[in-house]
Amino acid sequence: MVSKMNKYHISLVMAVGLWLSSCREVLEPRPIDILADQFVLNQASDVATVRLGAYAAFRGTAAPKVIVGDFTADYIQHNGTFTDYQELGNKQITSANGVAGALWGGVFNTIYVCNFLLEKLPTVPGVREAERKTVTAEARFLRGMANFIGATTFGGIPNVTSTDIDVNKTVSKASKETIMESVLADFQAALTDLPEGSPTDGRPVFAGYATKNAARAALARYYLYQKNWVQAEASATTVINSTSYELVNYSDVVSEDFNNESIFEVGYTASDDPGTSAFGLNNLLVGRREVIPSNQFITQIISRDAGEREATVDFDFNEQGGGDNGWSVRKYGTPDEDNNNIVIFRLGEMYLIRAEARAQQGRITGATGALSDLNVLRTRAGKNTAATADKPTLLTTASQAEALLLVERERLYELAFEGHRWYDLVRTGRAQVVMSAFSPNWTSKYELWPIPQTEIQRNPSLVGQQNPGY
Repeated sequence: MVSKMNKYHISLVMAVGLWLSSCREVLEPRPIDILADQFVLNQASDVATVRLGAYAAFRGTAAPKVIVGDFTADYIQHNGTFTDYQELGNKQITSANGVAGALWGGVFNTIYVCNFLLEKLPTVPGVREAERKTVTAEARFLRGMANFIGATTFGGIPNVTSTDIDVNKTVSKASKETIMESVLADFQAALTDLPEGSPTDGRPVFAGYATKNAARAALARYYLYQKNWVQAEASATTVINSTSYELVNYSDVVSEDFNNESIFEVGYTASDDPGTSAFGLNNLLVGRREVIPSNQFITQIISRDAGEREATVDFDFNEQGGGDNGWSVRKYGTPDEDNNNIVIFRLGEMYLIRAEARAQQGRITGATGALSDLNVLRTRAGKNTAATADKPTLLTTASQAEALLLVERERLYELAFEGHRWYDLVRTGRAQVVMSAFSPNWTSKYELWPIPQTEIQRNPSLVGQQNPGY
């Protein structure tokens, strides 16, 4: 694991970005036009602050994206009083949902800060060329990530490419395909100039900033979503074959920030920890228990084949009663604990991406088959289980259709409550089958999230552009 000194260093450095001062403001960003006068990039010494501001803005996408990805799907049931989460639990999402507003705001705040860097940085005197190239690559990586989240959540979104406030107030919705083309261009450009991030002195790569492997991981996920199986496999393989990461005990995935498996994750300080806000994961999942793991999810995650990945959840008999099944999610702690960060990419996902890409190409068994990658994760999930009868079953044979369902199930075990489930069901065409069996209120319109009603009221070019059914 990365040293505590390094972890505290990132916390202190990120505190510089407190022009986005509080957690609530990070998760519910103010309109972009209000932020315009807060940026100063006139001299070389300003670069570090604005660079950290881009990372701070991106942090605003992380918790809402996990909520969208896992609360929209079959992982949770409502257990509290907040309307936003009642809508998610009951599958009756509206365009007034606060999570939609928070994610949209996080996406476009990130895009705005990155555009600001990309516009201003070339003209700032005294910036070393190496720093200019790295910061430009980071801005393109973060902008690509924000647009990827926006397009895969809302479909078509405004293609914001400048910081011109008057223009941005009336940008119309571009197609999802157009946005995804820009995402690919940003990721590919970022890959060229991001640092390799190779380990030094035997320490793992610090995952708080973007590296070439973060860009490769982003490309692997991008190609998977685009059904480019060859490139998805190749990008994932490059990350897997690097010497920068290793699969850790799954309990460490749950309980430790910046562990040796982490490729890129967003870090928080005590003053901007997401656990203290209305969209904070620790607050929702542990403190208030506003939502709890669904009974269906619990049945799956405590199965033999999940193995040690059942550490994702915890049972407390004292919480049980009424509609409360007593289960809680353990992945997100408080500011005093070592697991309050949100992972964006880790090595386990790369094995799953490669397994799916291989299965889609008809390669199921053997050393370069899908089942081999799934077995790597199953072996890890049973590594500390003494009794053979309790270890996940290793896979030996399957048809292509069976292998793809095994990948889906393995993603449920491995990536639970990391923000993937709804996106997975939508991109594989499985949402209607799985979700209609889970909830009688599910309809196909929920395969896209609604554009926030406040954004339609604010931008006249979005009038009449709401996603179907909302």
